[in-house]
Amino acid sequence: MAFEVFEKLEAKVQQAIDTITLLQMEIEELKEKNNSLSQEVQQAQGNRESLVNENEQLRQEQSVWQERLRGLLSKMDEV
Repeated sequence: MAFEVFEKLEAKVQQAIDTITLLQMEIEELKEKNNSLSQEVQQAQGNRESLVNENEQLRQEQSVWQERLRGLLSKMDEV
């Protein structure tokens, strides 16, 4: 009787060890995925900042060209 109880306990302990091992592997995979996603987020943020800066530069250039065009149009109106 005690031997059967011991065997059941041993089986449950082994099952717990197997479960813990699988969970540890899953945790490692999730950590790796998390690190990868964090790097992607950082890269996307860098790309976004770059695009925002480029957009601002293009807006400024557009404004300069619009002012030049207005100046030329006003000179043409004077003629």
